[in-house]
Amino acid sequence: MTQTPNTQKLSDAGVSIWLDDISRSRLSSGNLKELISNYNVVGVTTNPAIFNSAISSDSAYQADLSAAAATGLSPAQTVMRLACEDVKTACDQLLDVYQKSHKKDGYVSIEVEPELAHNTAGTIAQAAQLWERINRPNLMIKIPATTAGLAAITETIGAGISVNVTLVFSLERYREVITAFLSGLELAQQCGHDLAQIASVASFFVSRFDTAIDPLLAGSDYPQAAQLTSKTAVANARQAYKIFLDSLTTPRFKALRAVGAQPQRLLWASTGVKDAKLPASYYVTEIVAADTVNTMPEQTLFATAKTSDTISPDSVTTNFANSAAIIARLATYGISYDDITAQLEREGLEKFERAWHELLQTVAQKQAEALSNNAQ
Repeated sequence: MTQTPNTQKLSDAGVSIWLDDISRSRLSSGNLKELISNYNVVGVTTNPAIFNSAISSDSAYQADLSAAAATGLSPAQTVMRLACEDVKTACDQLLDVYQKSHKKDGYVSIEVEPELAHNTAGTIAQAAQLWERINRPNLMIKIPATTAGLAAITETIGAGISVNVTLVFSLERYREVITAFLSGLELAQQCGHDLAQIASVASFFVSRFDTAIDPLLAGSDYPQAAQLTSKTAVANARQAYKIFLDSLTTPRFKALRAVGAQPQRLLWASTGVKDAKLPASYYVTEIVAADTVNTMPEQTLFATAKTSDTISPDSVTTNFANSAAIIARLATYGISYDDITAQLEREGLEKFERAWHELLQTVAQKQAEALSNNAQ
């Protein structure tokens, strides 16, 4: 096993690299195993857009699509079958990582249907169904950090199920996510679950913050506003990490840790750059911190492996004061932090729901083609 120097530096700094992608061919060809062996990949995340891309372009799904069509499965049922099979296989390929990391890494995440984002009971039910159906200890169920999602997160963790909390944009919502997580662990303890078996991450979205803020800075009446271009997302993430560190010192978490609980790590999501002027590894190298996860698209992973930019063992805690000042300056320039983060949550939910419907349409089209071919 020979890891690339840059990804090894991240690992040594306490950053877990998770791949933000999955496909049947990636799993069957041994590619995921290669990334584990050579690029320090220790986890996988998925979403409807990723599955849509995979099923649209990967011929390895054709036989299963045809079989599902022949047995009359709906597109949604077919998606569930295909996704669960892929996630189960990925979990098996990462099981050794899970065991050797003492349950810290080796996880594969699968998302509840986006249409359940504001349905607490429906989210809890589907999370339990996915957990039972895939039946792997290194599975995480992705639940969005909506108001309805917060209650579902508590109940799901309380049932002993590991959770990836997704679509976190604001510092205040992140604090609420931590509270939901701790409440879930306390509920799990009351129900007799082994807390050491429950893992969680909070997926804090990074690059989309700059995407929303930078045009406002460019159009500001304040000339100095442009100085914050491509800096606010990193500042926001760094402030989230400060909240994470503070949460570890609370009596509430210390009591849970004493009986085996793992911390809910911050996962940096949306780490591919959207601005071509930025280095491709920008949202990796600028937020290096211990006990974090960075989930990367393959392009970002390879760019990070090749970058000549400095990978500091800690690019976060040394910048707490500066990052707080950057976020505070937004209001000076007439930009509402709360409005932006609320907008990003709405848009994030809309994007995932749109991707879900596109996935269903892709599967329906593939099924129709399969039935037509079988009839000839």
